[in-house]
Amino acid sequence: MRGSSAKSLDATLSAVSAVPGSSAAQVGAELFGVVAALDGAIAARRLLSDPSIETEGKRSLVAGIFGGKVGADTVSVLEAAVAGRWAAGRDLTDGLEIAGVAAYTRSADAAGQGDVLENELFEAGQVIHGSAELRQVISDRSVPVGAKTTLLRDVFGGKVSSATLALLTQAAVARTGSFERVLDIFSRQVAAREDRLVAVARVAYELDDAERDRLTAALSRRYGRSIQLNTVVDPSVIGGIAVSVGDEVVDATMSTRLEAARRRIAG
Repeated sequence: MRGSSAKSLDATLSAVSAVPGSSAAQVGAELFGVVAALDGAIAARRLLSDPSIETEGKRSLVAGIFGGKVGADTVSVLEAAVAGRWAAGRDLTDGLEIAGVAAYTRSADAAGQGDVLENELFEAGQVIHGSAELRQVISDRSVPVGAKTTLLRDVFGGKVSSATLALLTQAAVARTGSFERVLDIFSRQVAAREDRLVAVARVAYELDDAERDRLTAALSRRYGRSIQLNTVVDPSVIGGIAVSVGDEVVDATMSTRLEAARRRIAG
């Protein structure tokens, strides 16, 4: 987000940071519920993001729509959100979704499970990506969200934390893009809580601890940031490594070098 929406998002996230860690997960769940409600109520969303309406009027509208349906901590976040200036009504709901992720992240950190949340999101994403049938269902926009939620609960319930399952389920709604794209955005947001970047390394074999430490240190030096390193074992790379950090990809795999050589020979 940019401009006024970015400033409004910052204020909304500041309100999330003031929520006690013990109730942050509930706030996250309620914010996701609010997003779903406003996505289905365009008129209300427009009113809540209308810059010509006074803040008090918007807060009264929040109370009228959500009063008694969400807790006081969630109301405080909603009030911070509607007090801002959003470039579009969709920016408001996108911001509230981001705030929901932040709330779940705060809950995980308060429980000492922040790193667990990061790792579980990545590993669950790999499981879905590696199953053509599962990936097809989760990515199919014609499949009802309720059916996707049930499927994700059946596959991951009891195997990942409740926060991870909640973020997977929200990513499956695919409000701002494909499931995989949204999950990647959520994962980056979780990592960013400690000013970390997420790096994904594609390798031919599982790295040992020493190799992971060396690669992490090298990437940290290059980007000047702490790195959350995730690895994907892909025998097709033959040797070498391909690393993606955000939109930047450094491909030093043997398979890529062989393909480049073949193209040069072919002219």
